[in-house]
Amino acid sequence: MEKNVFFVGMILAASGLISPPLALAGGLLYGLTVPHPYHLDARKLSRFLLQISVVALGFGMNLRQVVRTGTEGFLYTAISILAIMLAGRLIGWLLRVPKTSSFLITTGTAICGGSAIAAVGPVMQATDEEMAVSLGTVFVLNSVALLTFPQIGHALHLTQEQFGLWSALAIHDTSSVVGATAKYGATALAIGTTVKLARALWIVPLTMVSAFIRKSTAKVQWPWFIGYFCLAALANSYLPLPAHLFQTLAHLGTVGLTVTLYLIGTGLSRQTLRQVGVRPLAQGLLLWALVAPIMLILIRSGWIHL
Repeated sequence: MEKNVFFVGMILAASGLISPPLALAGGLLYGLTVPHPYHLDARKLSRFLLQISVVALGFGMNLRQVVRTGTEGFLYTAISILAIMLAGRLIGWLLRVPKTSSFLITTGTAICGGSAIAAVGPVMQATDEEMAVSLGTVFVLNSVALLTFPQIGHALHLTQEQFGLWSALAIHDTSSVVGATAKYGATALAIGTTVKLARALWIVPLTMVSAFIRKSTAKVQWPWFIGYFCLAALANSYLPLPAHLFQTLAHLGTVGLTVTLYLIGTGLSRQTLRQVGVRPLAQGLLLWALVAPIMLILIRSGWIHL
């Protein structure tokens, strides 16, 4: 029975009949009420499918806009990452969260959620339990952001540019940024995706610094899909091919993202919530509650803009 329900949900998510937030909500309902028969396989598939979907979405982007947005957002990204890292470490210390878990949660909040944690975890010699706690904390907050950010944006009458920038700076995972901005509008999607991917590049220097400090020999995981995203945008901008071909590929990226969010939702179980615990979740929540409104205020006041 659980298997049938799981595959029906995947088919619905891939059909294009439901939106990304609805797919996530359905996945969450499944994960919290039904034993997941393919928990580990779904997690691996969601990671790969997310990367492929982001690349496909690149076929709907203009390279000039990608470069301009990424360049203009560089300074904001650098300053915000440094500020979040300092604030996160302080909050973790005050709440007495174990150092490695605290660092991973802070890294996931500062850069790009689960991808940053997955990259930094090995060089920090994190245990499976520390990885699970950190990923679970970020995942819970991602789910909340995807469902609430579009409503907040509409309530505050944010422009698509403002919402895309806010999502990229205040939502953890790339998947949730793409999901939230796709619901808000095409311009928000383009800005949010581009700024978030530019932010994800900071995985590399942070991982290398962490490896140097810990004297770790673990291999640095490079975010390869960002390069392919840029190549897809390059093809859409300059190759003399029919426009409907690139539109179809970009649409497939949206469909892939919808399936990804469904798979991510199915991975949140009651066991995951128990495993996260109170203190790490409190650290992630307090840090996020600090970051999101500050970024929103700075964007609305014009201090941060593109």
